[in-house]
Amino acid sequence: MPQPFGARLRTAMDQRGPLCVGIDPHAALLRAWGLDDDIAGLEAFTRTTVDALADRVAVLKPQSAFFERFGSRGIAVLERAVADARSAGALVLMDAKRGDIGSTMAGYAAAYVAADSPLASDAVTVSPYLGFGSLAPLLDVAREHGAGVFVLALTSNPEGREVQRATAADGTSVASVMLRHIAAENARSEGLGSVGAVVGATLGAVGVDLDVNGPLLAPGIGAQGATPADLPEVFGAAVRNVVPSVSREVLRHGPSVGALRDAAARYADECRTVIG
Repeated sequence: MPQPFGARLRTAMDQRGPLCVGIDPHAALLRAWGLDDDIAGLEAFTRTTVDALADRVAVLKPQSAFFERFGSRGIAVLERAVADARSAGALVLMDAKRGDIGSTMAGYAAAYVAADSPLASDAVTVSPYLGFGSLAPLLDVAREHGAGVFVLALTSNPEGREVQRATAADGTSVASVMLRHIAAENARSEGLGSVGAVVGATLGAVGVDLDVNGPLLAPGIGAQGATPADLPEVFGAAVRNVVPSVSREVLRHGPSVGALRDAAARYADECRTVIG
């Protein structure tokens, strides 16, 4: 059996610092780098980011949508980025936020976490709002291949509240239900589990138990206003399992490789100080 994602993630964060850097080649960032918003610009942006960071950060998180918008040529760039980043030692978290049922979910599993896929990643983000049970085909394949799954739980976008903060008849929030399912998935894990939750770093004290014995991806640091110093308030005792995620506040320092590395190193050091 392959080594579980949770164990590999813990080792990577111990060795490289607890930081995930997004690869978000949207049009504004390409222009800021002096690149055209076309396939050549996408390739240059992605190659520079991977070359600068894949041998030193724990996790790289490509946002699939920004590659998909270029069609098959964009997906080809994404495939190469995933392979190159993993070869350099970074764990790749595919930010795809897929969610469906039955054979369709099995298809997403084959695309993102099966070892023989051109897009095979160390982990993938998913949406559970067709019911947590709908994730079973992907969770099963991820477990078989030692991959991780990050489940949307408490996101920082204001629109998320109407679903995630909604309550059942017993007063339990939908987000709390999802967190309990995640904890159950990790119940038999030795060390850090491989099923994680996505919880926005901008939320402040969330008032729910976040100790799911799995990793907690914390987007929102940097451009969205959160800082590493905010993490203990949001995550409490579970802060030890947080994977802080930064995108624009690192990427804006490109296309200089040295500046990208310096920015990532600063955030990794800040996060290490807070998380330990």
